[in-house]
Amino acid sequence: MRDTAVTPEGDKMRWVELPGQEPPRVYVHGLGATSPAYFTEVAVHPLLAGRRSLLIDLLGHGISDRPTGFDYTLESHADALAAALTHAGVTGAELIAHSMGGSVAIVLATRHPQLVSRLVLVDANLDPIPPRPASAGSSGIAAYSEQEFLAGGWEETRDRAGSHWWSTMRLAGREALHRSAVHLTRGTVPTMRELLLDLKIPRTYLLPEADGALPGADALTEAGVAVVPVPDCGHNIMLDNPEGFVRATAAALKGRDER
Repeated sequence: MRDTAVTPEGDKMRWVELPGQEPPRVYVHGLGATSPAYFTEVAVHPLLAGRRSLLIDLLGHGISDRPTGFDYTLESHADALAAALTHAGVTGAELIAHSMGGSVAIVLATRHPQLVSRLVLVDANLDPIPPRPASAGSSGIAAYSEQEFLAGGWEETRDRAGSHWWSTMRLAGREALHRSAVHLTRGTVPTMRELLLDLKIPRTYLLPEADGALPGADALTEAGVAVVPVPDCGHNIMLDNPEGFVRATAAALKGRDER
């Protein structure tokens, strides 16, 4: 395990690093998740193995520190990730990023372009989401005030999340979980979608085939973003269909769209 301080207060981000060739690959998890648990199986698959790979946990999540004074905006997450990658000597990385991690990756590529050479976004959030009380995911968490969430909303979230998601969500700081959800639902200005459209690096967006057409897919395709449906999976594509995920990701990293 590797680590480095990413805030003036000395809060540390941590990652598991797999040795291999450069340029590196960086795997970034979603809200309430952790990269080693979500990505190890696919990162060591023969179609993806052999590259230096960093399975990194965002601040407030997994094995990274959980500071209560951090604001957990998408921009702050991206800047903290940039500090960790810079410490690790990473430049021109291929980022494979899931859900909220995909939003952070888009902001990272915009704010720190020297760190990112290619994006593979895995069912990532591209647009603001209205808070929805009593729903699962970021919209349900964001419907609480922070005080409400800390006072008992996290328990209600635990019960809605189910045992699979809670197995990693329980590792996140409660302030981190709430603030990250709030800022994810608010999005960025310009939006993550608009930032993605303006990027000039190779970009691929993976989504569950069962979800149907991705809203705004035509504009993404016109801007050079490959939109690739993956069969037999839900939101957690890499866990639900590891083989399909690996094949789609390997194709994206070779610069072609394998359908």
